[in-house]
Amino acid sequence: MKKFLTVCMSILAFCGLFSGCGSQSEQSEVSDNQKISIVTTIFPEYDWVREIMGDEAENAEITMLLDNGIDLHNYQPTADDIIKISSCDMFIYVGGESDKWVEDALAEATNKDMIVVNLMDVLGDTVREEEIIEGMESEKHEEEEYEGVEKEGDEHEEAEYDEHVWLSVKNASVLCRHIADSLCGLDEENHDVYEKNVAAYVEKLEKLDKEYEDAVEAASVKTLLFGDRFPFRYLVDDYGLDYYAAFAGCSAETEASFETIVFLADKADELGLSKIMQVEGSDGSIARTIRDNTASKDQTILTLDSMQATTMKDAQEGTSYLSIMEKNLDVLKEALA
Repeated sequence: MKKFLTVCMSILAFCGLFSGCGSQSEQSEVSDNQKISIVTTIFPEYDWVREIMGDEAENAEITMLLDNGIDLHNYQPTADDIIKISSCDMFIYVGGESDKWVEDALAEATNKDMIVVNLMDVLGDTVREEEIIEGMESEKHEEEEYEGVEKEGDEHEEAEYDEHVWLSVKNASVLCRHIADSLCGLDEENHDVYEKNVAAYVEKLEKLDKEYEDAVEAASVKTLLFGDRFPFRYLVDDYGLDYYAAFAGCSAETEASFETIVFLADKADELGLSKIMQVEGSDGSIARTIRDNTASKDQTILTLDSMQATTMKDAQEGTSYLSIMEKNLDVLKEALA
């Protein structure tokens, strides 16, 4: 990756030689007419910026890098992506293990005045460590690795943090306020616009948060069972729900062992769960196999949307962070009934 970034920065430097040959008046004219450039990595960031900017978004170039359905954990930036980041006015990214490439990209940025927003840094101590719970597929492998490290006397690996911070409406309120403050610093002329817009948007988020709280309080079931990865740690923690899952949220595994399937099927029987959950984009095979191994074999399979496959085209067709989280609430109500 570092070699790739070096090549990209060499291209930038080469282009800079030619841009420097223009007259001062030409460069000034370009600067005066240039739109604010904002680069985001994922859909929630992109949508939050549009909501906060409101009509002023027409005077900005807002880019979403993960715009082809690629999962955050599998994304690798293209040369064009690196160039966009290098010269943008504001860059917003999650800041977890999947974003390790960002450090090198920012180190070579041509715009040294760029405002950088790292979502996990903004949230600070409220960020959760990646959690391995009873029955998860990766539990056995991680225990073996841990034991191996102890035997060799090496230091333990650093804690890995759960990157899916946007799947908490409470987090969204904090993050949007920070993004609004950053936009005010970037575009002081529209300070009042951004403050007004973020206040109205946070009010909607807080209303939705209350609807989640009320739904969970009224629910007869307090446990979710996922035949899939589990990126919803922040959501269940917000409302005091329990969960079981085949894989951790950041797991790269796609095949569940017989032991994992049986554990989850038995847990569904034990708790009397009538719903089995999965994440958007899943082929449903693990959830169905779990269902087939329960006593009743009649559980309904429901899907929660983690927004990792949402594109700009979806946004243009009316999809928003709020609309997805509202649909997730409807699914959650059914799952907990």
